[in-house]
Amino acid sequence: MEGDNMNSIPEYNLHDGYKIPAIGFGTVYLNGKQGAKDIETAINNGYRLLDTAIRYRNEGAVGEAIRNTDVSREEIYVTSKLRGGLYDYDTALESIEESLFRTGLNYIDLFLLHWPNPKQDKYVEAWKALIQAQKNGYVRSIGVSNFEPEHIDRLVNETGVKPVINQIELHPYFIQEKVRKYNKDNDIITEAWSPLSRAQSVINDPLLQKLAKEKDVGQIILRWHYQHGVLPVPRSSKPERQISNLNIFDFELSEDEMHAIDRLDRLDGRINNQDPNEYEEF
Repeated sequence: MEGDNMNSIPEYNLHDGYKIPAIGFGTVYLNGKQGAKDIETAINNGYRLLDTAIRYRNEGAVGEAIRNTDVSREEIYVTSKLRGGLYDYDTALESIEESLFRTGLNYIDLFLLHWPNPKQDKYVEAWKALIQAQKNGYVRSIGVSNFEPEHIDRLVNETGVKPVINQIELHPYFIQEKVRKYNKDNDIITEAWSPLSRAQSVINDPLLQKLAKEKDVGQIILRWHYQHGVLPVPRSSKPERQISNLNIFDFELSEDEMHAIDRLDRLDGRINNQDPNEYEEF
């Protein structure tokens, strides 16, 4: 990890030699012309990591936003994800080509498998397609999303290639200690989708309200992610919230404060009970 000041976003080193910004911008539900404008605003407000997916139906809006901003393509890090219904090897490769066409980009920085879909049992085949897409120059880095340790172990055992990132549901009500430890032990970056999730109940949590002195609750939560070595990708179409969510590198939570937030963890903390061993996404 490098650089830790207000004026620049720190970066994590991926085990394949590339770097990735320590906070990103989630784009789910940002579609069409307005979505492209919201994403462009996020870039102009300082975001350099954009997180999209085939399932979000907005890769085109992401590409449009990049073309409309003055920030160069090389400064922007784009992540997309392969949806579960496209895991057949040939279909997967074609789908990644289509992602390039939709975004209008020559390469995508990071491509993830969106869910393991273990009942379908095609995630190893899809992983082999991502490995080939990387060899073809379509993508620079490859990783997974919502994978449990045993799913990643199988990928490595059968292909010899380890993901650089595992993007998972992670927020103060669901802290994913086991998966975070596995990722860290295996030099895999943990990325958090919906880091400010359950916004109303989390933001009104008495402990987090108490910790939010000069900062707001959203900033406290995102800083908690960062101090755990987790890369959060919050989403907001509001410019002031976009700026606020980036402003987390000029303060620090104490060890006691970190432990107090960890203790908010709940057994039923998952959103919509999306257990990767059971949930199937197509």
